[in-house]
Amino acid sequence: MANKNPNYLSAEEALSVIKSGDRVFLHGSAATPQYLVRKLAEKADELRNVEIVSISTFGDMPLAEERYADSFFINSLFVSANVREAVNNGRGDYVPIFLSEIPHLFRSGILPLDVAIVHVSPPDRHGFCSLGVSVDIAREAVISAKHVIAQVNPHMPRTHGEALIHTRRFDAMVEVNEPLPEVDYGSKITATERKIGEYIAELVDDGATLQMGIGGIPDAVLNNLTNHKGLGIHTEMFSNGIMPLVEKGVITNEHKSKHPGRIATGFIVGNRQLYDFVDDNPLVTMLRTDYVNDVSVIRTNPKVTAINSAIEIDLTGQVVSDSIGTYQFSGIGGQMDFMRGAALSEGGKPILALPSVTAKGISRITPFINQGAGVVTTRAHVHYVVTEYGVAYLYGKNLRQRARALINIAHPDHRDRLEEEARKRFVSF
Repeated sequence: MANKNPNYLSAEEALSVIKSGDRVFLHGSAATPQYLVRKLAEKADELRNVEIVSISTFGDMPLAEERYADSFFINSLFVSANVREAVNNGRGDYVPIFLSEIPHLFRSGILPLDVAIVHVSPPDRHGFCSLGVSVDIAREAVISAKHVIAQVNPHMPRTHGEALIHTRRFDAMVEVNEPLPEVDYGSKITATERKIGEYIAELVDDGATLQMGIGGIPDAVLNNLTNHKGLGIHTEMFSNGIMPLVEKGVITNEHKSKHPGRIATGFIVGNRQLYDFVDDNPLVTMLRTDYVNDVSVIRTNPKVTAINSAIEIDLTGQVVSDSIGTYQFSGIGGQMDFMRGAALSEGGKPILALPSVTAKGISRITPFINQGAGVVTTRAHVHYVVTEYGVAYLYGKNLRQRARALINIAHPDHRDRLEEEARKRFVSF
């Protein structure tokens, strides 16, 4: 039977459960509950030292503003643009953690949650809401938190898999009617990203299982896969670029061992067309990240081709992906989960992609990583590195061979300097 009297309250009534000193989880990415975030900021004068925990969030984040520093502390599991300044200026901090292990933090009591605020679709006739575009770590937050507040929105698509949560799980429900945040990186692909995409597409085999992130390079790769056959998707997230490949029959998921015939993912970020595509679509299976990002699960799929990005890489293959020197830029996320899973997959290919230089012309291939920067992917885990100048294959290569391969795909303006540094470091380079 449907729940005929769901616990709908005003935002003020629902948020009254939050007390000073509480740890509060915020649903992330395109599911960021922006209305309740704004309403929580309005309660700042009543609260002190409320810890806000989330992965990346979208839209304005007033809780991170300096004027609310005494009320809210941002303890980020993945630093997004809207909290970056707070994290790097003492009003927040960052927890280095694999995306696959975040649910364990909640479940084990290492990071116990007092309140979880999530964003869901309206309940169906059986009383089930959907976590929509973001199951990832949110499902465990709902299960683990002492109190759960749901922002209920007809714009949130109803997705399948582990997304369904019954209204009895919610202590309070707040109705809103707001569009989800949208992104469309595919419309702004640069010439550099296009070239990188072409190189990576040549590495993708028919029947491969793909993992990719968000941005110009993943969409550039997907644009170059229209002649491939029998591709599958098992990824922590995906964006708009997969839709044309599904429509053309390129993505069939027929060769996967896990969830054959289905796209498996943890969260979705894109435009409204994508949100409509996943709405009530049994092709898409939404899953927890402690499952979808589990190396033992990933490796069972065939030819797992993992495509991830980096900020810089040194001449031995150490990869920095979450920081610029001591400046915390993003997070570890699922990069290592999928780099290792792809390496262990039969015929798998872990790929790191990055433009050869920054927007200021600084080489991203460096003799040494910047002081204070964090290594996300170790040199033992790196196989393929791709820039707009080609592909370097590092697996099984010694340090000198790695340096030579990486110099060959560096920007021509920086190769002489990199060679000079390599000669200083390696005798008889």
